[in-house]
This record gives sequence, structure tokens and C-alpha cells, in this order.
Amino acid sequence: MTEPLRKPWKGTMTQRERFYNQMHYLPIDRTVNMEFGYWDENYTQWDIFADNGIKTERQANQFLSLEAPEVVGGSIWIDPVFSETVLEDKGDKEIYLNDSGLICERPKDGHSTIPRYIRSSIETPEDWKRVKEERFNVSHPCRKFDVDSIKDLMKPDRDYPVGINVGSMIGRIRDILTVEGLAYAVCDYPEMVEDMVETACQLVENILDQVLPVYQFDFAAGWEDICCKNGPLVNFDFFKEVVFPRYKRIGDKLHKYGVDIWYTDCDGDVRPLIPYFLEAGINCLFPYEVNSCLHPVDLCKEYGKDLRIMGGFDKMQMIAGKDAIKAYMKSIEPLVARGGYIPFCDHRCPPDVTPENYLYYLDLKEKTFGM
Repeated sequence: MTEPLRKPWKGTMTQRERFYNQMHYLPIDRTVNMEFGYWDENYTQWDIFADNGIKTERQANQFLSLEAPEVVGGSIWIDPVFSETVLEDKGDKEIYLNDSGLICERPKDGHSTIPRYIRSSIETPEDWKRVKEERFNVSHPCRKFDVDSIKDLMKPDRDYPVGINVGSMIGRIRDILTVEGLAYAVCDYPEMVEDMVETACQLVENILDQVLPVYQFDFAAGWEDICCKNGPLVNFDFFKEVVFPRYKRIGDKLHKYGVDIWYTDCDGDVRPLIPYFLEAGINCLFPYEVNSCLHPVDLCKEYGKDLRIMGGFDKMQMIAGKDAIKAYMKSIEPLVARGGYIPFCDHRCPPDVTPENYLYYLDLKEKTFGM
């Protein structure tokens, strides 16, 4: 790969020490220097990537000298996945079966967009029973985690943080049922959906039971995407009564083994869910989309030091230009100084942000929050 475009930030702490202290409101030498990644189009449309052969997020992290924490994961969802199959050619679009068992329509030119979901492979309890037996068997050999395979990564004296993937209790279910399908299923087949949530929980617990007694992790990482700009996409009572208790089980297991930082990737307006997240042990929002919620400073005023945030730098300000970037950077200074906050783009950086503006943002972030 080509030489890095930017030099690593200077520091007096290890990456692991810095991450721990920043997430626990302890003194730091500087902020963690990380980003959440980029749209696929950035790798072809940004000259700084295209001209230097940068094609993946890992390469981008190396090229820009970013500190991306490692996350270890086991088999905690569909396994084996469905075989992706094109079912119909419709000129500029195609109908296909994706690896989650959804029949979808997508543009053939490959540009990034949310597919149109036509139907799910799971619509009735009978469907779920069949798919569960085929692809969600907790006892299947594929659910065995080779703990020795991460021995070098997890060495006790490592100087970088490593997290454990704790997956999703309802977001992936929304994925395989579709938003509309989940809404109907919660009403028509609540026992089926609860069994799906319970299965998701058992799959995560199975991996945690294998790795937590062996290695010390620095954080847990989850994924939900169960909110839109108007709030949760799932029936709120169902969330409280069915999803929350499974979060709590996972949180109790993590805390038993000393993992006290747990972030979940949930886009949209997550505010109605935050009290339940916190009670279960999810104490960090990632990557925290600003325009669906509040400025991160305002949200943290409401929840104090119980809540952490990773992300939250408004991408729209990056698009707007250097003056807007500078003003927003200034607005988050109190939150970085307080702790419990790692600033980076509030989702994957879109190609609407020019390379010039993005490099200005990275330079200004180093000047403001580096040594």
C-alpha cells in the first residue's frame, strides 16, 4: 500500500489506556483518533483514495493513521446464510434473494441505496420453525468458537483495546422480517417474535460463555438500527417486555467478567430507548446521528456521566464547509474535556463531503483534541 497520507497523532499513553480513560472520565493525553468509515462511493470518487489504491476501511484507517479498535466476533446470527441468487432481470433493476432470506429489488448499477424489500422467507411460525432448525441451531458445530485463534490478539500486555461483538436482539430480526413484517408479526405472532429474540440472545450468550472466562475484553459492541428519525421502529411495549430483559441478561454476563463499556450502533432517534439501554448496561451510543436527536452536548446534559457517546460530529456540517466544521468542532470542546465522548463523523462519511473538507476536519480535530 502507498505511504500514509497523515502521520499518527503523538501521545504519551497507549491506545488501550487512552480508550479506557476516555470512556471512564479519567485524565487523557488526547482524544482517541478514530472514524467510523465511508460510503463505498468514497473509494472511487475521492481522489485521495482512488489515486492511492485505497479500497477498504482497513486500508483507509492505515492511510489516514486512525486508531480503529478491534472487535472479536463469533457465530451469533444466521449460519449458514442463504445463498444470494438473482431471481429476475428487470432491465436497470433486478430481483434477488439476499443472504438473510429476503426477496429484494435493487438497481443494477451498484450505487448505494436501501433495497426495496418484497417479502421475507419468514412470515409465519411454521416458516420460523423451519428456518430456525436450518440456520439458527445453537448447538451446531459452527457455533463453537476457536478461542486459541485470537490468543495473539488478546495478549494480556496488549497496548490496544479489543471488544467483543454482542450482536443484536431486535435489529437483525427487523432485517429478516422487514419493518412492515415485524410490525405485523408482533401483533399476529408475538410468541414467534419473542422466540426469535430469545434465540438471538442464546446465540450471543453461547459465544460469551466460551470467550469471557478466557480473555479480558475492553468493551462490548452491538448493533441494532431499530430507530428512524421519528423514534423506534418496534412496538414500544414489546421492546420493554421482550427485548429489554434479553439485553439485561447479556449485560449481567458482561459485568460478571469486568466488561463495563457497551456500545450499540443504533441510528435514528434513540432517545425513547436510552433509559432501557442504560438499565441493561448499554451505556454508549455509536455513532450517534445528530440530526435525528440532539446535539451530543445537550443529550449528555440530560443523562450526565451515565451515558457515553462515540461519534456525533454532524456530517452535514462537514458538507457545509470549513466555517461550519470549525464552529461544530468548537461546540463539542466541553464534551471532549468532560470525558466519555470520542468525536468522529456521525455515521459513515458520505461522498458529499469533499476530500478537502474532510482533511480540514481531520487536521482541525488533531489541532483541537490532539496533544
